Amino acid sequence: MKRQFDDILLGSIELFCLAAEEGSFTAAALVAGVTPAAVSRSISRLEERLGVRLFVRTTRSIRLTEGGRGYYEECRQALAQLVEAERAVMGQQQEPAGVLRISMPTTYGHHRVLPLLPEFRRRYPQVKVEVHLSNRNIDFVTEGYDLAIRVRAQPDSTLIARHLEDAPLVVIATPGYLERAGTPRTLEELEDHECIQFELPSSGRRISWLFREQGREREIFADGSYLLSDDVVQGGVTLAKHGAGLFQTYRFVVEKELAEGSLVEVLQPYGGRSRPFTLLYPQNRHVPLRLRAFVDFLMDYREQWRAVDPPGGQTTNH
Repeated sequence: MKRQFDDILLGSIELFCLAAEEGSFTAAALVAGVTPAAVSRSISRLEERLGVRLFVRTTRSIRLTEGGRGYYEECRQALAQLVEAERAVMGQQQEPAGVLRISMPTTYGHHRVLPLLPEFRRRYPQVKVEVHLSNRNIDFVTEGYDLAIRVRAQPDSTLIARHLEDAPLVVIATPGYLERAGTPRTLEELEDHECIQFELPSSGRRISWLFREQGREREIFADGSYLLSDDVVQGGVTLAKHGAGLFQTYRFVVEKELAEGSLVEVLQPYGGRSRPFTLLYPQNRHVPLRLRAFVDFLMDYREQWRAVDPPGGQTTNH
């Protein structure tokens, strides 16, 4: 077979991937232990060889072009395959290893996944886990994530989607608030209560409360004096726990408080709605062992979560 790549080209591809992941030539140079000028020269060599621009450069930042994004994804997969091939030859392929980068919503991370990570690390001590907690969507290609968890994930042919759970929703309040303001018995009575609301910071759109009434799904935009954005679930639960009013949240967030009686579920006859959480990762021919191990690990816990949630919590995916 005719040789198509030399050591300089392979090194340039590695520096290109580092620059794409780090977001700057300087940061890539620090990681690689070379100068920013060396990174810049490597990128220029690649661009000359390919005949396309890989980055849009400004004085302060760089970003991948459309062609650069596609090239990065292919190069990232190829480099990962080379690493795994080395491990296979060296007899290390039986043990997951390396860095696993995960993005997940703040609330789901705190209440579902983060408590499990010490157990995952005990099973796979050679895997280092980097966790990004945020409610924003991420770009697998430019940000270099291996896996993400999202609520109401949109279909994407480039990603593999594994359903984790339909998380049941509940409306909660403290006994003190209900003693002071009364317990709502119908959805119409929400108008007479302090309902803690939140909005999406990206659009400013308020999020409706979800109910089921006589077999039909209903959305209500309840009103109140509190409006939250960003870390809305944690903020809303904290307000509710201090008697601020009613709040709709995931049952898994307040399971302990409901069991203790410090919070009370209301409007139970109108329950049964949920939101779906999905695990996403790139649809590559080669899936690293560390990623495969983590996916299997979460799938095992998925069955436990389903066993804990009441049957009424999985009737819908909204």
